[in-house]
Amino acid sequence: MKQRVHWLALHGFVRGVASIGARRGDVQARLIADPTIKADPVRFYEEVRARGHLVKSRIGYITADHAIGHELLRSDDFRVLSIGANLPAPLRWLETRTRDDLLHPLRPPSLLAVEPPDHTRYRKTVSSVFTTRAVAELRDGVEQTAATLVDQLSREPGVVDIVDRYCAKLPVSIISDILGVPDADRQRIVEFGELAAPSLDFGLTWPQYRRVQRGIAGFNFWLAQHLQQLRRNPGDDLMSQLIEKSESGSAETYLDESELHAVAGLVLAAGFETTVNLLGNGIRMLLDHPEHLLALRQRPQLWANAIQEILRLESPVQLTARLALNDTEIAGVSVKQGELIVVYVGAANRDPKVFADPNRFDIERDNAGRHLAFSGGRHFCLGAALARAEGEVGLRAVFDRFPDVRAVGAGSRRDTRVLHGWSTLPVALGPARSMATR
Repeated sequence: MKQRVHWLALHGFVRGVASIGARRGDVQARLIADPTIKADPVRFYEEVRARGHLVKSRIGYITADHAIGHELLRSDDFRVLSIGANLPAPLRWLETRTRDDLLHPLRPPSLLAVEPPDHTRYRKTVSSVFTTRAVAELRDGVEQTAATLVDQLSREPGVVDIVDRYCAKLPVSIISDILGVPDADRQRIVEFGELAAPSLDFGLTWPQYRRVQRGIAGFNFWLAQHLQQLRRNPGDDLMSQLIEKSESGSAETYLDESELHAVAGLVLAAGFETTVNLLGNGIRMLLDHPEHLLALRQRPQLWANAIQEILRLESPVQLTARLALNDTEIAGVSVKQGELIVVYVGAANRDPKVFADPNRFDIERDNAGRHLAFSGGRHFCLGAALARAEGEVGLRAVFDRFPDVRAVGAGSRRDTRVLHGWSTLPVALGPARSMATR
């Protein structure tokens, strides 16, 4: 009963209001209630853009404008959103009294839901372990893991689901190595991630909410056991180093138990989610554009820029939101304290004022790296460099080993709005190129 009331306060009410608003043409309501947008959002990008730089709805504002998005993500006049914080007061009261005590990616102490000074301390602690040098040294591990996975695929003739057999396995292997996750537990991480992925969305159905709660509960229980094991038997992984750093006694890097769990959980989940979507999106886009595959084989130096273009055109994270801390003005519009602005990242990354012919896939685009796919400002993704490396190495390994790979059927998109990727993507691999000829 308590769980049902919590869903009603947090999602059911939003979903009901959105259904009414969608019939009246409210853009944010349609984003929640219209399933066709989730499946193919590109047409909706242009609809939002056509309504103005900052579009008013019943629940705040939404923008598809790159310049506004860039400013908001860096502005000290706005803060990140904690789940439930912008509900009407009676529902907010009900939500806080019926919620469980599980860690949630949009609830403090998650890095996604806090601001300085807590955010500064959390990020400093993580950055002291996940240094630029440490991430750069991981590239060899990415290459070895990708090579092992494509070798396994070469022994599986016929049609395979490349998301299940490769796109999910590569990032979960890498992030598990970083966090000291034993081989036996890695498939559980994939399963928890699939269940909990819609946790970033608002307006979930009751069945979706129950699946998300099951995934979050399972992940919370597993993570607590995993951290206890690392305390008893620390390894040379970065998570063992993070535990040591957070418990060293320094006020600048100290994390209490809930903070450590939140940081570890977010690093694990974010390190998996962004990259599995990047790989799946990239494989489908390149299969649909064989001319780009030819160019990449002839000029492999284009791979790094191709990854930026994939991130721009099919952003793994489609939406982020900010709350106004004070009365302020954005693009000539007065925004009141507490009002919400949704940055439509996927649409901003196709802003024609920034990207010429923005819907065209161009691996030689000279400003592809101006995308907002990794957010910006103090909340810029800590794992961006690693995700780009995994994307480049991972995609190149597939297309180098299987030069005749082709799509088979339409595949299916993930049932999420914030995260954008493939749930299934069947491909015929074709003959594997031998190691000697690569």
